[in-house]
Amino acid sequence: MADSSRRQDAGNSFEVKTISCDDRGMPDSARPSRRPAPPAELGDFTTSPRVLLLSALAVVIGLASAFVALVLLKLIAFFTNVFFFQRLSLAAASPTGHHLGPLVVLVPVAGALVIGLMARYGSERIRGHGIPEAIEAILMNGSRVEPKLAVLKPLSSAISIGSGGPFGAEGPIIMTGGAFGSLVAQLFHLTAAERKTLLVAGAAGGMSATFAAPVAAVLLAVELLLFEWKPRSLVPVALASVAAAAMRVPLLGNGPLFPVPAHPASVGTAGLLGCALAGLLAGALSALLTLAVYAAEDAFGKLPIHWMWWPAIGGVVIGLGGLVFPQALGVGYETIGALLAGDVARHLILGILLVKSVIWAVSLGSGTSGGVLAPLLMMGGALGGVEAGFLPALGPGFWPLVSMGAILGGTMRSPLTGVVFALELTHDVNMLLPLLLAAVVAHGFTVLTLRRSILTEKVARRGFHLSREYAVDPLEILFVREVMRPGGPGAESGADGPASAHPDEPLRVVVYRMAETGLTDLPVVAGDGATVGRVTLHDLLQARVRHLEEEKRRERILFPNLRLPAGRAG
Repeated sequence: MADSSRRQDAGNSFEVKTISCDDRGMPDSARPSRRPAPPAELGDFTTSPRVLLLSALAVVIGLASAFVALVLLKLIAFFTNVFFFQRLSLAAASPTGHHLGPLVVLVPVAGALVIGLMARYGSERIRGHGIPEAIEAILMNGSRVEPKLAVLKPLSSAISIGSGGPFGAEGPIIMTGGAFGSLVAQLFHLTAAERKTLLVAGAAGGMSATFAAPVAAVLLAVELLLFEWKPRSLVPVALASVAAAAMRVPLLGNGPLFPVPAHPASVGTAGLLGCALAGLLAGALSALLTLAVYAAEDAFGKLPIHWMWWPAIGGVVIGLGGLVFPQALGVGYETIGALLAGDVARHLILGILLVKSVIWAVSLGSGTSGGVLAPLLMMGGALGGVEAGFLPALGPGFWPLVSMGAILGGTMRSPLTGVVFALELTHDVNMLLPLLLAAVVAHGFTVLTLRRSILTEKVARRGFHLSREYAVDPLEILFVREVMRPGGPGAESGADGPASAHPDEPLRVVVYRMAETGLTDLPVVAGDGATVGRVTLHDLLQARVRHLEEEKRRERILFPNLRLPAGRAG
């Protein structure tokens, strides 16, 4: 198979010959020839004007997500007051100041019993921290979420956190905002891909409003939920995040959530080496926490009782942990703020690393409802507090902040989200370079040591698989003319129409056409209506062959001549 064509690159035309294959289908040669330029109708993006409709709906969903976030935060405050202070109030409260004494052990158990009942007789989807459930709804359920989940998830999460659960509000608000977006989408005549965009718009809006972090919310959506980088989804999701952030100001106040004094703009070589070490340590802690959560889940799975009772057992562990270390209970925003201010005693740092880590892993493994971001921030901050004792002194809270971003990058496998999230939480832009280094190192560590993240492991345990590596499909950038067979049996029987191909079409279009028609051998029809060849499914595989060769074939291109010129020796 050989077809002559011309390629244009950076304004210069040069001739190439398409790949010729041996009897095994592997490329074996390429030589110059000429081919026509790509058709003008092919663009960089495939977005249609329907993005305008989706964007308008996304803005409405983003505005509503801010109110959803407000309701969830008020519910958490309400149940915290009820469980720990026996009063009806929506004022913000922390479990740390309770006066229950040993009776505090019973509080998380009571909350967990309620959650177990809600999960069994309401919806099992309220179990867990929310993001895996959102992923599963997107990938396996056509982005359709049950309406009752929009009520049960925030209610169960508020009860869990309000009764002392060591969780954050972000996972539940992501799932709740996503459920609201999905419900709005189901009211309109939309495709599954369009419903996904609106589901993710609600999730991003909820996170944006909760943390005053609109950019990080969009990055989280791209790195964890959209599974694509296309304007058709990015534009509506970003607009939803902006709308939610704007609505947050009158509802919850402006950011940053954890203001800190500016750190040095340059940390020097020693500081950067310290950031790399902090990234390695955060990666190790990320791996340990991930393994601990699923070890706890496996242990609960071996119990001879219904899963409805598992959260109550986890509640016992939470209560005992809260008895010895009250700061481990609840969201712990005040503790995170103290860590970033560098105003935490050593015994509190150790308490967070030991007690908070254990009760969080056990309770999350028990299947209760709650998020992971806030606990990860606290444990990362505590790790940074330890590091501050032996790494260069670069200002109060420097190493806690670096480790917070790093542990997000390592545990969630979302390094860009971790970097930007830490910046938006503090508004300290001087931390950009240290955070980038630490988060990427932590990300690399966990990618090499763990097959899946704490978020995708649960999806895998339910029998599904997803890949979070994004790349351009080789079928998108190769044309029919590069793989088609000129002439050949059956080529003359074709006609221009849906069951034919054109020389200047990308192979991706042909693959879709084969899938729609069920045909695996199409005639190739030129612009003048003449049949010039045919393309088969086997021919399309040559694009994959070329991609495999680029991935696997190693070769040295340059051979430097290290010999001294004649007469220079000696």
